[in-house]
Amino acid sequence: MSDYYATLGISRTATQDEIKKAYRKQAIKFHPDKNEGNPEAEKQFKEVSEAYEALSDEKKRRMYDQYGADAVRGAAGMGGGAPGGFSSMEEALRTFMGAFGGNSGSESIFDSFFGFEGGGGRSQARQGQSKKAAITITFEEAAKGVDKTIAITCYDGCQKCQGSGAKSLKDIKICSTCQGRGQVQQSRGFFSMSSTCPHCHGSGKMISIPCGSCHGAGRIKEKRQLTIPIPAGIDDGMRIKMAGQGDAGDNGGPPGDLYIYIRVKPHEIFARDGDDLIMQLPVSFSESALGCKKEIPILLSGSCRISIPEGTQNGKVLRIKGEGLPNVHRKGKGDLLVHIQVETPVHLSEKQKKLLTEFGKLEGPQNSPKKKSFFDKLKVFF
Repeated sequence: MSDYYATLGISRTATQDEIKKAYRKQAIKFHPDKNEGNPEAEKQFKEVSEAYEALSDEKKRRMYDQYGADAVRGAAGMGGGAPGGFSSMEEALRTFMGAFGGNSGSESIFDSFFGFEGGGGRSQARQGQSKKAAITITFEEAAKGVDKTIAITCYDGCQKCQGSGAKSLKDIKICSTCQGRGQVQQSRGFFSMSSTCPHCHGSGKMISIPCGSCHGAGRIKEKRQLTIPIPAGIDDGMRIKMAGQGDAGDNGGPPGDLYIYIRVKPHEIFARDGDDLIMQLPVSFSESALGCKKEIPILLSGSCRISIPEGTQNGKVLRIKGEGLPNVHRKGKGDLLVHIQVETPVHLSEKQKKLLTEFGKLEGPQNSPKKKSFFDKLKVFF
């Protein structure tokens, strides 16, 4: 046996206001349009509607409380219309929304759930679609900045009809199917719902003679050239937004944007770490041991001479201030980090081998402090 109070999730002493709130919550949850293909939800929706129809009428509620559901089913009039004597389910739900504030906010909430649009269902202005493009630049161009010209294809507003889609303004007529409302009523079983007009697609208007240029679309696909300013210091994978350079909007809506994705070619000598430049500098065994001076390239300003200190170890990093990349947000510059790579000599001649052998005999702990420290630690294990 049906328990209308349990169906709505309320107590038997619930007020009419509480009954309305409970019904609104359950109706939204189990509405067929939100649970397409779910017979269980449709069944629940019918039970909720039946419960509300009985309990929202004080006379029927007293009959139900005294005699049960069978006493009110015959008087409930479930065969037609919507619960509570409304002409449609839309009217019923909108009335309940109004009961909880009656403001435009509650209307917009209802519309978001059930697919209605403001302004009598007419199609609203929509922003145009945004576009994407990719530009490949060299490492040097990324460091100093560059302007690049690209060709893109977008929908632009038709200049001939000013975006109306009609040959002239007198060729725009009110849609005869929806009478300019942009929506039509559809009956679905025991309730009625509004949906977007299939002929005017919600605009409420029909074009009798379309524009010869855009054929009624109000937009034309065109190819155009754009110059993209790429700032100095930009990195691989960064994105540039060109506002308003996407497709034209619909019904007077703003255009979309253009997003440019940057691809930076790798450099033969330099790599980057944030705004710092990294360079691997190979030096010989004798150069690292005795010290030397080296001429190294600077990415945007030629070259400079640096000193390799005597006894420089492999992996040592020398920092040259301010010779890195400019910050893309114009917050200073990075540094150039020179990573020393000591090369072990190969393909030795007999004379070189003899000299190294003699040198090895002369080596002491003071010549290899890390080696001595390492073997001191190993004594713990042996």
